[in-house]
Amino acid sequence: MPDMTGLELQHHLARAGIKIPTIVITAHDEPGTRERCFAAGASAYLLKPLRKAALIAAINTATATSTPTARST
Repeated sequence: MPDMTGLELQHHLARAGIKIPTIVITAHDEPGTRERCFAAGASAYLLKPLRKAALIAAINTATATSTPTARST
């Protein structure tokens, strides 16, 4: 995304009242990033290279525990 990071997008969606299951996938695991992603509402934080089982587990968890919602204005 040329205009914002995934974490910035997560914050933007949260401010707009939009809650969607979000799985962060990154090759750049920097100090504090995992914590910031979970604080912003991420369901999972995965590092590349991905293990198929970890991705499937994250998807199952995110979709089982989250229902997409949008705030009415």
